[in-house]
Amino acid sequence: MHDGVVLGGHLWRSSCIPTGQVIINPATGVRARFYHRYARFLANHGFEVLTYDYRGIGASRPTDLRGCGFRWRDWGERDFETAVRFMSHRKTVGPLNVVGHSFGGVIPGLARSVTEIDRLLTVGAQYAWLGDYASGRWVALVMKWHVAMALLTACCGYFPGKRLGWLEDLPAGVAYEWSFRGPRFENSYPRHERSAVIDRIASFTAPILAIVVSDDEIGTEPAINRALDYYTGSVRTTVTLNPHDYCQQSMGHFNLFREERANDFWEETLAWLKDGQNAWLGCKR
Repeated sequence: MHDGVVLGGHLWRSSCIPTGQVIINPATGVRARFYHRYARFLANHGFEVLTYDYRGIGASRPTDLRGCGFRWRDWGERDFETAVRFMSHRKTVGPLNVVGHSFGGVIPGLARSVTEIDRLLTVGAQYAWLGDYASGRWVALVMKWHVAMALLTACCGYFPGKRLGWLEDLPAGVAYEWSFRGPRFENSYPRHERSAVIDRIASFTAPILAIVVSDDEIGTEPAINRALDYYTGSVRTTVTLNPHDYCQQSMGHFNLFREERANDFWEETLAWLKDGQNAWLGCKR
């Protein structure tokens, strides 16, 4: 990259003649390898797929996270931007799709090359404002992500999530943005940059299909809608899925990307990624 940061990633080549491309944007603090089985599934169905780790995470982690200065905005403005340019330069036939999980579904509008994207599928995409957490888990989530994470980051110079078994370690800038995020996404930017951020996200025009899982304690419907409201230039469709739709007692924030969803949810995503069709029309909100 132009700023000297080296990102680690993997290009999954289609097992047949590719009919499109997919970039998978991970959730905050989740390594790209969590999505590798889904990427392989997509590659076996005609897509060329890019998985990658954001700066500071997994294969893109520097030797020392302390003092690296990485922020959430860098993941969209620099890392995702680089991913889009990499895939668009390959000139594969078919659409360039993005699958964004959690915060990975929020950042596409931060990239300059937004016109290269044809469709966006998001799963639990929100920017972690504490006011949108599920009411029954609100106190526990606030103590974990907005008190403990901030204190541990201040003590260590980065968030030691891996040692706690919570997430991967996070750069301090990312951890603090999560901990102190307000209801307005742009308020973590300097005041003189805020209107430009809003305009940049509004310039994103690709259609968006946003998945809400009914028992997701972080990616609640208000949280997903709060993020979607910035994408005023897009046709936005929200779908709410329930665990019983997949014969599950619970699914939460991560289940849809686990391999047991290969024969249902993963198959259903193909309709959107291949043809822009919503496989969950009966669940539309």
